[in-house]
Order: sequence, then C-alpha cells, then structure tokens
Amino acid sequence: MCRMSALAATALVLSLAGPALAREAKPAPAPVVAAPAGPRRATPDERALAQRLDPLARAAFWAREADIDPMDAEAGVDLSQALRAMGRYDEAMAAAQRVLLARPDTEEALLEVARAQIGKGQGFYAIEPARQAQAKAPTDWRPASLMGVALDQAGRPDEALEAHRQAIALAPENPAPLTNLALYLAAHGDAAQAETLLRAAAAKPGASMAVRQNLALVLGLQGRFDEAEKIARQDLPPEVVASNMVWLHNAAAGPAAAQRSWDAVRTAQ
Repeated sequence: MCRMSALAATALVLSLAGPALAREAKPAPAPVVAAPAGPRRATPDERALAQRLDPLARAAFWAREADIDPMDAEAGVDLSQALRAMGRYDEAMAAAQRVLLARPDTEEALLEVARAQIGKGQGFYAIEPARQAQAKAPTDWRPASLMGVALDQAGRPDEALEAHRQAIALAPENPAPLTNLALYLAAHGDAAQAETLLRAAAAKPGASMAVRQNLALVLGLQGRFDEAEKIARQDLPPEVVASNMVWLHNAAAGPAAAQRSWDAVRTAQ
C-alpha cells in the first residue's frame, strides 16, 4: 500500500473509532524504499580475464569500468591501451588525460599519453609526459625508452640515442629497450648493428613475437628475404607471412621505397 493509501485508511479507522482512540493513535511510519543498486564494478578476476580479449572488446569493458568510477586509474589506463591498440590515438590520449585530471601523479597514464603521441607521429608532444614519468620513476626503463623514440621523431637523434642507451642501462636483460635501440639504428641506416641487437634481444628470456618480427623486418629490408621469411613463420600464419613478404619485396625495390620503409620503422618504434 502506498503512503497516501495508508494514511487514508488510518483516517477512516479514526473517524469510526471516535475521539478517544483518535487521541491515542500515532501516525503510521512511512515505508522505507531501498535505493536502486548502481552498476557493479568488475571483480579482480573479471579484470584479469578482460586482458585476454581483443582490443575492441577490451575497450568496451574498460569504458564501462571508467564510466562506473571516473577515479578508477586502472580502468582509464587500460582503456587508453586498448584504444591505442586499434590505432585510435586521439581517443587513447583523451582517456589517459582523464586519469591525469583526477590523479596527476599516475605514471602509467603519463606513459600512455606519450605512447599515443608517438603513435600519431607527434613525438615532440610525447617528450614532456615521458620526462614527467621519468621524474616519478627514475629507475624505470620505459620512460627513457619512450623518450628515445619521441626525441627521434622530433628530429633530435643524438639525444634520442642517449635516451635509448640509458634505457638499456636500466634494464640490460630486458629485450624491449634493446629492440627499440635496434629500430632506431635501422631507421638511421645501421642495419647491421640493428640486426645484432635484435638477435640478442630475441635470444633473451621473455622475448616477444614482436622482437622476432622486427628482426624479420630488418632482414627483409636488407634484401635477405629467405631468412626473414623463416623467422616470420615462427609466429605468423602462412597467409600473413605471404602478405608481409610481398610488402618487403616492394619496400626493397629501390632507394625511394627503402627510405619510406625506414621512415616507417622510425615511426613504429
């Protein structure tokens, strides 16, 4: 019965009972109505499972989490990563910047802003967030490595080389900073040294498929197609390998094409 109906019924009873009962009666308490439950945040296990989804599904998952709690830095950073994986760099940067508005000291969000700018080929604008991240975590190799890529895109190769070397000094056994330095050298015409570093990186524990595919890229851009194809087949299905080899043959067809390919390597670091 709603509150108005309850009060009406009480008034009717009092009128029938007479004045004495009316003096002793108390108003009926208003019914307690529970507030509707809001959206539920995902559990830690659900969040861990979300990391295995494809980028589009990950973006949808983390967008929901960020909507539920705009102060959730993990959700904002992971949303940025998923958007960046789809090449949606402006949206990725916006997601990371929303985290920084709420929590300016979040290193992971600063790194994501830098990565998004690098993905757009706007390395100059990645330098400051990478520098801020480096100041917050001076022993972390990632800000230094990102700084190397950003400085190279900004046309400051000497500083870029120093940043890459600093990243390797911070994490000498990690294949990622070695790979980034190798791609820097490849983009600047030192394919032989790039190959040496990529082979060293590929031999390290935890080396990812990306390391091996970068080695295949550098070999292919030198015209060593059989070696490149052999390495590519370790991780990729035959149809993807065939497509990549066509691209490499075209890229190595002449000086102009080769230069465009090395420029692409520089942007992809």
